[in-house]
Amino acid sequence: MNLLSRYIERVDFEDYQDFIKHFRYKTITDFNFGYDVVDEYARISPDKRAIVWCNSAGEERIITFGELKKLSDRAANMFLAMGIGKGDFVMTMLNRRYEYYIINIALCKIGAVLVPATYLLTVKDIEYRCNSAGIKMLICINEKDVTDYINEAAPACPSLRYKMTIGDCEGYLDFHKELDKYSDVLPALPRPAITDTMIVYFTSGTTGYPKMVMHNFLYPLGHVMTAYYWQSVVDDGLHFTMAESGWAKFSWGKLYGQWLAGSAVFNYDYYGRFTPTDVLPLLSKYKITTFCAPPTIYRFFIREDLSHVDFSSLVRMTTAGEPLNPEVFRQIYELTGLQIHEGFGQTESAVILCASRYCKAVPGSLGLPTAIYDVVLLDDNDDVITEADVEGEICIRLKDNQFGLLCGYYKDPERTKDALETGYYHTGDLARRDENGYYWFVGRKDDIIKSSGYRIGPFEVESALMEHPAVLECAITGVPHPERGQIVKATIILNKGYEPSDALTKELQEHVKHATAPYKYPRVIEYVKELPKTISGKIKRKDIRKSDK
Repeated sequence: MNLLSRYIERVDFEDYQDFIKHFRYKTITDFNFGYDVVDEYARISPDKRAIVWCNSAGEERIITFGELKKLSDRAANMFLAMGIGKGDFVMTMLNRRYEYYIINIALCKIGAVLVPATYLLTVKDIEYRCNSAGIKMLICINEKDVTDYINEAAPACPSLRYKMTIGDCEGYLDFHKELDKYSDVLPALPRPAITDTMIVYFTSGTTGYPKMVMHNFLYPLGHVMTAYYWQSVVDDGLHFTMAESGWAKFSWGKLYGQWLAGSAVFNYDYYGRFTPTDVLPLLSKYKITTFCAPPTIYRFFIREDLSHVDFSSLVRMTTAGEPLNPEVFRQIYELTGLQIHEGFGQTESAVILCASRYCKAVPGSLGLPTAIYDVVLLDDNDDVITEADVEGEICIRLKDNQFGLLCGYYKDPERTKDALETGYYHTGDLARRDENGYYWFVGRKDDIIKSSGYRIGPFEVESALMEHPAVLECAITGVPHPERGQIVKATIILNKGYEPSDALTKELQEHVKHATAPYKYPRVIEYVKELPKTISGKIKRKDIRKSDK
């Protein structure tokens, strides 16, 4: 039992063309995820699973929708009693704690604005976010380095009135002790409007401070596309996306669309060092039905012996966050019999391109446009590219009621105008579209290498290198060159059993020459122990470029 038909005119389709042509949302003038999804499940099916949570210490918690309604109502009453109300900003740094769900739904019900943040933030990061958004309350995990950073930042954050954590910590309110003081019956409250801001994400760009991406109360409905049509979640199944609550990927994979489609969500909570293969036994133990992880995780998987892993409960594997190398796709398919269905989108959106349930997964391709976005490729003059295999920027032609797309950038009217008032939303990502309509990632506009008149996208070269057994991870960048303008450089982490050598460098260069166009081969190769990455795990090519200047 799910709630999809309440918000979509027609749920299932015969093929991709039928899907694109006939998918429609119903007319929606009032929607609140807390009341209309969580509380509605609690009314009609209170014992339906919502959350399955466990952690690296062996603890486990299963929460039904009936229980979640009561817990979120308690939390809403607690927030209101503390003076947190409509339009107030509350930041969380909760990793994968199940309490995040309680807080999220409670804030949704009272119309306060949730600001999810990663627990990896340092003092400067916390100060910037608190002061930029006017954070009134901060709720975090109870880990000493996290609370120490918050304590150091707090005196410089004048809007911050409350610090709260999970458990006992000096100077912090204890979430559960405070929660127990309040009733689990929430009085009737005025609902926030669907155009009000529900959630704000800080997202880093290529330059400057992180942007504040605003989504309104219709945002969860956009993720019907993400969960049901791309991830193919199963009603009464269990979906596992490997993401922590500080990232938009959590909203993509562990909450909104999954619950609308009737699937419970799985959380594996840990703190500190993580070994990707730790999750493999969980797939069979908890009978995970659908699974989503970034390509990095799959790359670690294929380096392991998976013969003992039971994948039998899985019906769908997906990936997003960065492009998937075809070699990883091939090896996962050989090992598991499952294809990885790629998706593409941003913090500002729901899934934009994907291998949906109505089209096949093509190794290395981002897939086809989803039904909620009018996707085009634009050239440098903002003219639409209609020819096949011509590189352009992935853009969305804007229209009314754009479900899942940002409603603006907080306190940044100029950026909002540029994003939403020019007729197109620009992603900043380059791709080409083949004769079958499938999109193929080229790279970020800022990452394109221009060498001797050629435009070289880093992803194709990285994919070629990833086919070689010596390469665990790599990043392709452009190095300034007096004659060619730039030359291609590969920064490589080697697999176990391989050591840097001139012979290996030549072997890798020859491999790339044969795997792709010869002019794309890396003329410079540097071997490193680690690659610079953002706190969300994406490779920071700009940092590599800076060191090469």
